[in-house]
Amino acid sequence: MNEVLFHIHSIGVTPWKLVGYLGLLLFTSRWFVQMYATRKLKRVHMPRAFWWLSVCGSVMLVSYFTFGKNDSVGILSNAFPAFVSVYNLVVDYRHRRERLDS
Repeated sequence: MNEVLFHIHSIGVTPWKLVGYLGLLLFTSRWFVQMYATRKLKRVHMPRAFWWLSVCGSVMLVSYFTFGKNDSVGILSNAFPAFVSVYNLVVDYRHRRERLDS
């Protein structure tokens, strides 16, 4: 899966690089989602979409660094945010369920 699909400005793009680029796009876009929610509510707010984008982006980046690049630094630097994001989603869903039950 490391075969070059096409070149952009002398950079060979492989399927794993596409996974990495998409993961980076998702991981970065979460900040725009957070900024939009904060501007809309006129207070700091972390919407659930922020955490989902974090999880999906982190999983894709960990996949890229594991299978496409074999880079332990990239794996470790993206695995921790995924753990924190999943934790925050679990806390958010528990809190929402408790509010609905009361």
